[in-house]
Amino acid sequence: MIIFNVYYHPQFSRSFWRLPKDIRQKTKERVRIFKENPFHPLLDTHKLHGKLKEQWSFCVKGQYRIIFIFDDSDAIFLDIGTHNIYK
Repeated sequence: MIIFNVYYHPQFSRSFWRLPKDIRQKTKERVRIFKENPFHPLLDTHKLHGKLKEQWSFCVKGQYRIIFIFDDSDAIFLDIGTHNIYK
């Protein structure tokens, strides 16, 4: 599955610019991989459950995750941060 477009929710953009510079750089690398293959093993992409059951998540680095939804062949990145974004 190839992702044609990635859209960024305003919350994602706000959270992204608050991250440390090294995490922002790693995010750019992981997004590039995601666009080529959203289920690449490095990303550990998985569907969430509970109140976030319509959303997905993938790993950026360590405890940092991106929460997103699929919309046909597009993805909408909703937020980025540590595991606290699940709350």
